[in-house]
Amino acid sequence: MKFLHTMVRIKDLDKSLDFYITHLGLIETKRVDVPEGKFSLIFLATEPGAPEIELTHNWGSEEEYTVGRNFGHLAFEVDDIYALCEKLMAAGITINRPPRCGHMAFVKSPDNVSIELLQKGERLAPQEPWLSMENSGSW
Repeated sequence: MKFLHTMVRIKDLDKSLDFYITHLGLIETKRVDVPEGKFSLIFLATEPGAPEIELTHNWGSEEEYTVGRNFGHLAFEVDDIYALCEKLMAAGITINRPPRCGHMAFVKSPDNVSIELLQKGERLAPQEPWLSMENSGSW
């Protein structure tokens, strides 16, 4: 058995692509537009051949999608958790759980999907501004 992808329904295609491609650094591996069904499937991955996220965009839908309790989060291993979180914050993305331990952080996509970021290899030494954020409760 081989894991292929996780499907996430999205409301705003441009916002979602900006989040996943521009901010998280994923690449688009395939796109399928289905005019008769009025939807698009956009496949994203960390690199060609890696497991994918399938973004499903229903054209013109006003439906609000909610995340079910049976879906937890997507997880990505990152080279430098502090650098990525700083980049995301500079872009206006809220860090829901900052990387105060040098190992793990959580952010949310524009469609409220939880994204876990995990430091590759050994955890990094705790550092500012993440420690101050934890102590002040400003995050």
